[in-house]
Amino acid sequence: MPIAVDIDVMLAKRKMSVGELADRVGITPANLAVLKNGRAKAVRFATLAALCAVLECQPGDLLRWEADDLVGE
Repeated sequence: MPIAVDIDVMLAKRKMSVGELADRVGITPANLAVLKNGRAKAVRFATLAALCAVLECQPGDLLRWEADDLVGE
C-alpha cells in the first residue's frame, strides 16, 4: 500500500496512548489499531478530522504517500 500511516509518530510526540486517543476520537482501540498499523482500506473524513483535532495536527502529519512499484502499471 503506497499510503503510510504515521499515527505512532504523533502519539509519541503528544505522549498519548492508543487507548486515550481512541477514547478521545470516539473509535474502538481495535479500529484505531487497524488504521495505525496500515491495514485499513479507507478512513472516513470525520475520523481523520477527529484524529487531527485531538492530536492537533494536519492530515499530512498522519498520512503520507510512498512510491510503490505498482504505480503506473
